[in-house]
Amino acid sequence: MTEFEKRCYGISESDIREQYMSSITARLSGLEMVAMGVLSDAQELMTFGNDQATDQARKNINIAKFILSEMMEARMTETV
Repeated sequence: MTEFEKRCYGISESDIREQYMSSITARLSGLEMVAMGVLSDAQELMTFGNDQATDQARKNINIAKFILSEMMEARMTETV
């Protein structure tokens, strides 16, 4: 895991692809539902109101953004 990945996501991009984007939820419901689930987790973390939970919520939001950007890139590649 790079320093950027550690600070931004808390896990590596390959772990995001494996744990989130290749999950059963992704296969059955789509990556949109995975991103929504990650964002819901971030919302829940924010209710705790402590620095550690807030930092993890920030990382979850970045994971959701990564998933969405990968989806956008895949769609752009399909249309080219």
